[in-house]
Amino acid sequence: MASRTFLCFNHGKFLLPFTTTKFIPASRRPIKSLSFSSLSCSLNTPQPTVEPKFQMGSTPNVVKILEERGLLESITNENLRLVCSDQTAGPLKVYCGFDPTAESLHLGNLLGLIVLSWFQRCGHRAVALIGGATGRIGDPSGKSQERPELDLESLEKNIAGIMEIVNKILSKNANLGSEQNSNFVILNNYDWWKEVRLLDFLKQVGRYARVGSMMSKESVKKRLESEQGMSYTEFTYQLLQGYDFLYLFKNEGVNVQIGGSDQWGNITAGTELIRKILQAEGAYGLTFPLLLKSDGTKFGKSEDGAIWLSPSMLSPYKFYQYFFSVPDADVLSGSLLRKLLVLFMVKMV
Repeated sequence: MASRTFLCFNHGKFLLPFTTTKFIPASRRPIKSLSFSSLSCSLNTPQPTVEPKFQMGSTPNVVKILEERGLLESITNENLRLVCSDQTAGPLKVYCGFDPTAESLHLGNLLGLIVLSWFQRCGHRAVALIGGATGRIGDPSGKSQERPELDLESLEKNIAGIMEIVNKILSKNANLGSEQNSNFVILNNYDWWKEVRLLDFLKQVGRYARVGSMMSKESVKKRLESEQGMSYTEFTYQLLQGYDFLYLFKNEGVNVQIGGSDQWGNITAGTELIRKILQAEGAYGLTFPLLLKSDGTKFGKSEDGAIWLSPSMLSPYKFYQYFFSVPDADVLSGSLLRKLLVLFMVKMV
């Protein structure tokens, strides 16, 4: 039996799922200090109760919020929890990368934007990094074979499409943080990679990368065990992503990188480079679980292909139909409710 799920259109024509058990519209006025709530619901209880979770005026700990919502898989250093609890510490600057392998992001990518949004809402600064350079290579993580090479025209078209989606989603949270600095920026890593010379990179960065550590990454081991194997180009991807974190840490003040659980190896490559080359502390990595159904398979796929976020690649009606047909078990398990709903936590009682 499919759950009664409907979608609320926002001004940018992008969609967010909500359950019909209880719908409370978010205020359209800017919120300087959020009061998060916990929503308890039961199939046998028609009127859910709403309880305040944070006192007005306090700065919520974003790591705690992500953990409660099932959006925290691993962190590279437990000190990140303390930093987020320190009321005297300044805002963090957090980035998530998106390679332009298609003209639109899909449902799986939405989790990265949601986690960035939570950092925004808690007063931190969000950075969306478009992989104009790394997208020419392709991330081997979670892939059984090498990605096809994109021509320059397709790459530029994909970059423009993804930037539009990211801008529309993150701009909704630009004034919703507990501080006035909850802004965001979109960067393209090609802007610095186009200036990097191979010999300089090998001398200044490559010498700090240990082959044994690179070989031990899960994404590498799985590909080496497959019939397709792995090319040298793909093998170096983790080093390129690691350098992105190093560059952003040094030049943009970015101190946290987030990504799906399959990005753990690439993220730790960055924290290791920062520690070895810059001899600096304070760089953190955080991963979130992939969006899965109750049977363990990934959300975001249908018989017709990926569930795209752009209405030009998937009609709003088909997007609606996909969520409308989601089984009750997947909705009530909390996978959707806790991760995709923004203002309320859903707890089963």
